[in-house]
Amino acid sequence: MGRYRIHVATGAWIFSGSFNHVQLWLVGERGEAELELQLRPARGQVEEFEQDVPQDLGPLQFVKLRKHHSLVDDAWFCDRITVQGPGALEEAAFPCYRWVQGEGVLTLPEGTARLAGKNTLDVFQKHREKELEERQQIYCWATWKEGLPMKLAAGSIDDLPSNMRFHEQKRLDYEWTVIAGHMEMVLKYVYTFPSSWKRLEDFDQIFWGQKTAMAEKVHQRWQDDELFGYQFLNGANPMVLRRSTSLPSRLVLPSGMEELRAQLEKELQKGSLFEADFILLDGIQANVIQGEQQYLAAPLVMLKMEPSGKLLPIVIQIQPPSPSCPTPPLFLPSDPPLAWLLAKTWVRSSDFLVHETQYHLLNIHMLGEVIVVATMRCLPGLHPVFKLLIPHTRYTMDINTRARNQLISDGGIFDKGWSTGGGGHVQLMRRAMAQLTYRSFCPPDDLADRGLLGIPSALYAHDALRLWEIIARYVEGIVHLFYHGDDIVRGDPELQAWCREITEVGLCHAQDRGFPVSFQSRAQLCHFLTMCIFTCSAQHAAVNQSQLDWYFWVPNAPSSMRMPPPTTKEDVTMDTVMGSLPNVWQTSLQMTSIWLLCHPQPDKVPLGHHQEEYFSGPEPKAVLRQFQTDLDKLEKEIVARNEQLDLPYEHLKPSLIENSITI
Repeated sequence: MGRYRIHVATGAWIFSGSFNHVQLWLVGERGEAELELQLRPARGQVEEFEQDVPQDLGPLQFVKLRKHHSLVDDAWFCDRITVQGPGALEEAAFPCYRWVQGEGVLTLPEGTARLAGKNTLDVFQKHREKELEERQQIYCWATWKEGLPMKLAAGSIDDLPSNMRFHEQKRLDYEWTVIAGHMEMVLKYVYTFPSSWKRLEDFDQIFWGQKTAMAEKVHQRWQDDELFGYQFLNGANPMVLRRSTSLPSRLVLPSGMEELRAQLEKELQKGSLFEADFILLDGIQANVIQGEQQYLAAPLVMLKMEPSGKLLPIVIQIQPPSPSCPTPPLFLPSDPPLAWLLAKTWVRSSDFLVHETQYHLLNIHMLGEVIVVATMRCLPGLHPVFKLLIPHTRYTMDINTRARNQLISDGGIFDKGWSTGGGGHVQLMRRAMAQLTYRSFCPPDDLADRGLLGIPSALYAHDALRLWEIIARYVEGIVHLFYHGDDIVRGDPELQAWCREITEVGLCHAQDRGFPVSFQSRAQLCHFLTMCIFTCSAQHAAVNQSQLDWYFWVPNAPSSMRMPPPTTKEDVTMDTVMGSLPNVWQTSLQMTSIWLLCHPQPDKVPLGHHQEEYFSGPEPKAVLRQFQTDLDKLEKEIVARNEQLDLPYEHLKPSLIENSITI
């Protein structure tokens, strides 16, 4: 008995408030009380009330609420409710952060994270079981394409659960950007019509709009060997390069190239020989765009690391050897300039296609969706791992659904402008899926496997490792609060079900590629959770935001090639180069698409700075504050380093990393 002070916080999004009345109940250990007040929540407001309750409720366990409507169901986005009871020193918090719709009763448990119990009479155990039962009816698995990760069973945005959709401000920005992009694309096409491009400088005619300072540097220096090599370390796709341990078997050196062989073997012995092999593209069916056949290649490029840290190409083989074809030519820096430039352009185009399909779409977006669906199906809101991960799942389902309907669908952007469109992108992803390993998602393992540790000029590698360490400390801090030993990890049925759901269902039995089917220790759990958060935040930033720098100047990363790879060096002319590069329409489409994917978001949430408070109690909040402090320290280190560089690497600067996959 006594007076309770209640605060009800409503989201700040457009339409978060509601004209409907909301009714509240307080539920404690010793009783339940219906409050004699009816709210009409206002957007972005925290409403405070005081209410006398005649009975002794005891420690509060739940807040229940019901939104009443007569003619119109006006949805309400409830942030959280806090209650301070008589004699209590601290408020009890009841996190919500979801849309309240219909007239059903919504029960919000007190926000202290709890592991599953064995007492079936425990009110929290009953709540979590009912919550998961309801969620599993809403979040169902479905197949998009055989041989690829599972997805949420939702064919369109309208099929998504309301809590997985863009908020109104985000939706309006996205849809307006699409419209503005189409208008700009048409304007560029009309501006150049009916002229035919004959020189590389002709691309300047449409190189305007929202371009970055780095994009301008790429525009000026894209033909330089130094920038070509730099991109394998620090460009949009730093995931292909590896240190050579032997000369690749596909690199056939014809007679007369003994000097090249000696150079390669010398660099190999020094440990300064590197390679980037795009064999994944070999045999993929190329697209036909507007009736014009496009072309693909599977290049191999060998590079050397100079003592200064510069990575320079030595030789390029555009196509692998085939018994039915003559030995493919090898292109060298000493070749005629246009022949060497065209060979590098084939490499850059192949890198673009593998990046977009394997390292961006498959490894980030599709894995992110698997994590989201498994989390919603297996972990109740009371679970500490749910509370840890849920801020890193924001908007992922919405953007992935839009991608399946607009980007990689039949007639989508891939089909209209990418040489892997028309089904080649699906074939490519299936190949990549068959080779996908757990170690490749964990930078300490992946960079070690590729021989890229300890290279001063490998800025992506340096920043990725630092971020991994910082995220790992954050994860460990949270996990150790709730799992006091390995036996507690092994005995958590919800956690183990979540692990199996990701590996066996979402990733289609990926245990043979190193993904766990159970957690046997706290260390194993922390490693996996670090991978989840890193993938959905830092790695997405590295391969997504970087596109605006490296892909906006289209000759540096063509989305398609319109002529077959050259088979001789002497016949390459400017007409060959211009005839191979994308035409005006394809170029405009690529620029528009890149802007749509990479432009600054109006409601961006930087890594670790989400406003939602899912955890109650001072300990988890202290862990989060330390995480933010560590990120701020890294930010200062990166800023200081970049001030000394001609080409600053900013893709993993914490303030520029989105907290989740949102675009």
